[in-house]
Amino acid sequence: MLDGKRVLVTGGTGSLGKAIVRRLVTGELGKPQRVVVFSRDEAKQHDMRMEWLQRRVATDEVIYRDYRNVLEFRIGDIRDFDSISAAVGSSDVVFHAAALKQVPSCEYAPLEAIKTNVLGAANLVRAVLGPLSHVEVAIAISTDKACKPVNVMGMTKALQERVFVTANLGQSRTRFLCVRYGNVISSRGSVVPLFLEQINRGGPVTVTSEGMTRFLLTLDAAVDTIFAAARTGRAGETYVPKLPSAYVLDVAKALIGDRKIAITIVGPRPGEKIDEAMVSEEEILRTVDRDGHYVIRPILPELAGDDVYAPARTTEYTSHETTLSVSDIRELLKSSAGSPPD
Repeated sequence: MLDGKRVLVTGGTGSLGKAIVRRLVTGELGKPQRVVVFSRDEAKQHDMRMEWLQRRVATDEVIYRDYRNVLEFRIGDIRDFDSISAAVGSSDVVFHAAALKQVPSCEYAPLEAIKTNVLGAANLVRAVLGPLSHVEVAIAISTDKACKPVNVMGMTKALQERVFVTANLGQSRTRFLCVRYGNVISSRGSVVPLFLEQINRGGPVTVTSEGMTRFLLTLDAAVDTIFAAARTGRAGETYVPKLPSAYVLDVAKALIGDRKIAITIVGPRPGEKIDEAMVSEEEILRTVDRDGHYVIRPILPELAGDDVYAPARTTEYTSHETTLSVSDIRELLKSSAGSPPD
């Protein structure tokens, strides 16, 4: 699929962006001619560049021997049209991971969240649809918080999804798709790194609510969903992985283990839900099962097509319906970058 293609990853120095880049460079989807890491943080770009320059042999995967010639680091801001337009102009495939994603931060600075998550997405779409662009597919990374949103981050991500879906209207050159999923275990700002930091300090571990649940997935599972959308997704669709979920309190217990560390209930942060949803009651009627994922068909009839299908679910998909035990959580954490300490 990506043989000889030029790939752009916005937010490429974030936790997910780095995981996407790593998997792209393995040649998993074909060997790209170029992978451009686009972000506005020069320090993170420098650190990521150094990581790759110091990589001499691959221990667990086959990596391009010429990856130093494949990777390109580009400073830019998704909020600046000229900046993103220049990067898009030399790209065939775009993975859009740039975002403001911290729920409290977005609550306190909603306009900033709009500028990045909504207007930034609009800048990208405008660039991709420009006359000099030849982008074949563009995939936006969304979140479970965009489903029935109650916080600013979720609201802006829901709008980002709509911006991408409607970009398919009136043109067939580029497939615009979305991917929606829950908490990535080891990503910056997620609960697991926070709990590990609190444990290393001797506690207490702060949990917002005893009844709070969250979907959990590893970085590689997140990239699996993104790549599935790239391979088989149709214009305007939203891919949703089938994920385990857990009580946040049980996540804390799994990380603490036998240590004598206290857990303190501190109450929800601004904008937090008790449970998350990834497919709403309204969306289940247009949700199908494909390649082990739920796929939400476009809401617009012009894009939905005339296919006849049976909905994949009869109820909305929430983190409350299935939960992992403490031992199950610990096994999941061991398989991820957020592995609990021994």
